[in-house]
Amino acid sequence: MDSKLKYFPVTMYAIIMGLSGLTIVFSKFYHMQWLPKIFFDGFLFLTFALFLIISFFYGLKAIKHFDEVVADFKHRIRINFFSAISISLLLLSVAMMAYWPFLSLILWWVGVILHTVLMLYTISYWIQHNFEIQTMNPAWFIPVVGNIIIPVAGVEYMPKAFSFFYFAIGFFFWIILFAIFLYRAIFHNQLPQKFLPTLFILIAPPAVGFISYLRIGQSWDTFAVFMLYLAYFFVALILFLYRSFSKLKFFLSWWAFTFPLTAVTLASIVAYQVSSKVIYKYLAFTMFAISVIMISIVVWKTLVHIKAGEICVNEE
Repeated sequence: MDSKLKYFPVTMYAIIMGLSGLTIVFSKFYHMQWLPKIFFDGFLFLTFALFLIISFFYGLKAIKHFDEVVADFKHRIRINFFSAISISLLLLSVAMMAYWPFLSLILWWVGVILHTVLMLYTISYWIQHNFEIQTMNPAWFIPVVGNIIIPVAGVEYMPKAFSFFYFAIGFFFWIILFAIFLYRAIFHNQLPQKFLPTLFILIAPPAVGFISYLRIGQSWDTFAVFMLYLAYFFVALILFLYRSFSKLKFFLSWWAFTFPLTAVTLASIVAYQVSSKVIYKYLAFTMFAISVIMISIVVWKTLVHIKAGEICVNEE
């Protein structure tokens, strides 16, 4: 048991990101009267309970194996996944907004403060260390592009200028990091199999950016459509890359499949709400079905590998 705790990975928080995204989708489907409330209630409490369980075990790891946590924090790849903790808090805050506003506010503030600290530390870490281009993968988006999530609930709790500050940072670094990743993908070695699922992360920034922009500006305009259609473009691109994913060995990185799919589902629902164009409703149902199927597969694979003792092992 102690050896499992020693190698309990921070990437476990990707599970919370995926399930939180699905919970918010169920919330939207309930408010659109497309599904009963029980799905939203069930997934909300399940996801929050899992967040507490994962946080308990990672906290226990920090107490008993602090050197391993420090090693994770100094690791050139795993450092990017610490921001999944703060993003999980922010997503849970969004999910709790209509259900329990006070808890949503607390989760949001803790998430914002933690994410800001982790973002600044990670960027300073990048600047102060030398990296080979091969170490770059879409997981680098998490610490900085994750700022785009803050305005989704943030417009309810702080002036819009506060939310726009974080939106601007996330959008700026999304463009820069995407350019670097495209250069790395085209002109250097292919991504290792373990990191191929992180390609799905490319879908999330424009999808969440579209939602955040509408939350801040309350405007269905050219830039909003630009962000939404970029999200659809990356979905189409991932479909054309399907052969790259067909024979993947399971890793926890498979959870990178989940949140981006729920993000583009949410973007489609919001697009239908503000434009009343039925095409977005059809796209929302299509992406919802894909998201549920994908999350079901990843949950099943995760449980199988937990039972086989293949999770929480030394990955070096």
